[in-house]
Amino acid sequence: MTFAPTRRRFLQTSTAFGTAFGATLGTGLGAGPAAAKPLPFRYGYSAVSWETNIEEACKVGQRVGLPGIEPFRQNVVNYLDKPLTLKKIMDDHGLTMVTCSNGGGPDFSGTFYDKAVIKKTINDHVAFVRDFIVPFGYCDHFKMNMGGRPKGYDTKDEDIKVCADALNQIGEQIIKMGIKLAPHPHVGSLIQSEHETRTLMQLTDPKYVWLTTDTSHLTLGGMDPLQIMKDYWPRVAEVHYKDAPTNLRGNKKVAVPRSGPEAGGHGWFRNLGGPVSGGVDFPSIQKFLIAQNFKGWAVLDLDASMIPAGSNMEDVLKGNIKYMVDVLHVDPKTV
Repeated sequence: MTFAPTRRRFLQTSTAFGTAFGATLGTGLGAGPAAAKPLPFRYGYSAVSWETNIEEACKVGQRVGLPGIEPFRQNVVNYLDKPLTLKKIMDDHGLTMVTCSNGGGPDFSGTFYDKAVIKKTINDHVAFVRDFIVPFGYCDHFKMNMGGRPKGYDTKDEDIKVCADALNQIGEQIIKMGIKLAPHPHVGSLIQSEHETRTLMQLTDPKYVWLTTDTSHLTLGGMDPLQIMKDYWPRVAEVHYKDAPTNLRGNKKVAVPRSGPEAGGHGWFRNLGGPVSGGVDFPSIQKFLIAQNFKGWAVLDLDASMIPAGSNMEDVLKGNIKYMVDVLHVDPKTV
């Protein structure tokens, strides 16, 4: 990914891996100041918990020092017809828009299994990329979710085929605009389990479809997030950092209930370093990303369900950043 030359760059504060890191993934996270290198990738945060108050989300990002912000479509409904106005707000707060996810907002189809509406789904997504994301001038991918599960809950292979065909069509059109399509497996959505994820990747064209790997959703869906990254590495466009419950380390089945508010993962997500966290092996994932010279974004994809009573998202972000400094030995605020 090529960033605008005026954007801030991360420097690792206490070094991640030392001069010999390239020889092994077993190298410790601390090595000594002389070995410090710039990280090849940068960190962002999700704007989803601010609803339509994207302006306040930008102020918080500037205060905590994260350089990238990733809103959903519902967060930017007031700017859908004036993306450059929002770009200026982000610029003024020292922020780069990582991408803008689909979902929410007026007259937009997010269903990916129903043949009766799939043409509108395709057209709506292409138009959103063309009219809102492309004008920012520097985004290189479109992270998107794949809508709800079919009636009756179970996703069949034929449903995945309908989705894959749609993604191939969207991807073929937007790659001509310089944007990679990067779908996001998500519990409670059409694609949540290992079988569903691997089937989708098999049925989509690598020339047109990449992948967003969310460490928590993959764990909740019964997958090893690091293994998924390794297996599909040439196609990984973005990584979401979000933890899962401690007892789900190595989980092999869909952990969330089939219905209700927890079906989408709410109540199961954990903050990095928070109580009952540790279901995701972030030190190993961090090592892997650096070893692979990942040049995209790692996004703290935190939502309102992860805010403790009496707290707010700004404090939650600060807590996650503290974990990154203390455990991953990287300060995302360093410029």
